[in-house]
Amino acid sequence: MKKIVRSLIVPIIIIIVWALVTTFGDIPQSLLPSLPFVGVGLRNMVESGQLANDLLISLGRVVKGFLIAAVLGVTLGSLMGMSKTICEMLLPLFTTIRQIPMMAWFPLIILWCGIGESSKVVIIVIAAFFPILVNTLSGIQSTPEGYLEVAKMYHLNTWKRFVKLYLPHAIPQILVGLKLGLGVSWMAVVASELVAATSGIGYRMNDARSMMQSNKVIVCMLVIGLVGILMDKLISTLFSLFTPWEKVKKYN
Repeated sequence: MKKIVRSLIVPIIIIIVWALVTTFGDIPQSLLPSLPFVGVGLRNMVESGQLANDLLISLGRVVKGFLIAAVLGVTLGSLMGMSKTICEMLLPLFTTIRQIPMMAWFPLIILWCGIGESSKVVIIVIAAFFPILVNTLSGIQSTPEGYLEVAKMYHLNTWKRFVKLYLPHAIPQILVGLKLGLGVSWMAVVASELVAATSGIGYRMNDARSMMQSNKVIVCMLVIGLVGILMDKLISTLFSLFTPWEKVKKYN
């Protein structure tokens, strides 16, 4: 209960300051809308079905892009972690690509894929791929050498070594990579919809901005933040089911 109360202190202060500034300050609604005006915008977007439709479109893009990134990131990260040759071949390339800001990819991807669904999915894949890859690689490479020596003594093949040694040891870090990748996916889809889209929550926010509907811009921002928190909590809960031993470590 104390933790919940502490987490609410700052948001409550922000809301109080916001209400005071918009009530007694001389600030146009187009720049900073009042709380009742934001409530009107939220009601209109919910009643029209606009908000739900935009969210479903954006979440669908996130799911597609994230799943592709997860498969590629875990697979390549595992191969690079298990094989020094593959790692030496791919790591310099991936390290170089990872330094390119996400926004720098937008013009090229739009040229290749247009502004349809495929461009959004590609952007999400690129954004989510690297956190998953890096954490998977780190988890695989941190497998103790002693375990690998035992595997050699028992003549375990590559697949059995991966399933029995590498994967169990790397699961916590792989899950961290997937969690980070999901968060980045959500941010990437919003950013991509802001730049070039005709649907989605990011597009709706940009459209409201162009129409000077500041209340709808705030609504979209709040919804984006809340959905991001819910996604983070959901995936954390799911991962805790796959790593029950982590709870034991915390209590010990």
